[in-house]
Amino acid sequence: MGGQQADSAAVRAGHIRSFVRRQGRVSNAQQRYREAMMDSIGVPYAATRVDLDLLFGRAAPKILEIGFGMGETSAAIAAAHPENDYLGIEVHTPGVGSLCKLVAELGLSNQRIIQHDAVEVLREMIAPATLAGVHVFFPDPWPKKRHHKRRLLQPPLVGLLASRLQPDGYLHCATDWQDYAQQMLAVLSSEALLENAATDFAPRPSHRPQTRFEQRGLRLGHGVWDLLFRRRHDSLEAEDHRQDQLP
Repeated sequence: MGGQQADSAAVRAGHIRSFVRRQGRVSNAQQRYREAMMDSIGVPYAATRVDLDLLFGRAAPKILEIGFGMGETSAAIAAAHPENDYLGIEVHTPGVGSLCKLVAELGLSNQRIIQHDAVEVLREMIAPATLAGVHVFFPDPWPKKRHHKRRLLQPPLVGLLASRLQPDGYLHCATDWQDYAQQMLAVLSSEALLENAATDFAPRPSHRPQTRFEQRGLRLGHGVWDLLFRRRHDSLEAEDHRQDQLP
């Protein structure tokens, strides 16, 4: 299917994809660890709700990460917080293989991976009000104005994310593109189920380690903007009312 046809199909399915399936080079190690680990930590996509406690074999706070890249931050967070369970979503095979390698090397038991489109995973697999947190760190900024429609954090997705959070569950986003940060702030602030945990942008929460790329950017004077929103305590009734109003 060509690019324009794929875009049209995505629109008909209800969303515009925020990623391009570019395979990139998969190293031998990434391929080897992906083949060895995904049977145990991989979660196949299926259009049915997944029991997250059964998936991890315990009852613990569940944190979802969208677009974990090469997985360094994901693995560091999972290693630092063994009391939580982490479900990472990524479409690109090199990143999946890289995180599999880190999970094996660190002996992590609280990390699972879905290699699929995040919107479809959220819509079909994650039940409402089940997540303690969501991480969206440095999503593709799609800097050209004509591509802004591809940006991940748009009102429909933010509404879907908010509905999957438990009351007082958090949504933590970060970007190093200022105009995207301003758009994120506007979109998140307009979602009725969420409230800002800061005045506008938040200091970097301690649970998000700085990447080498981020540290280099800061040394060069580049900015990084964190946003931390929480689902309102009274939002279950608000969400029920909103669902009642749908045609």
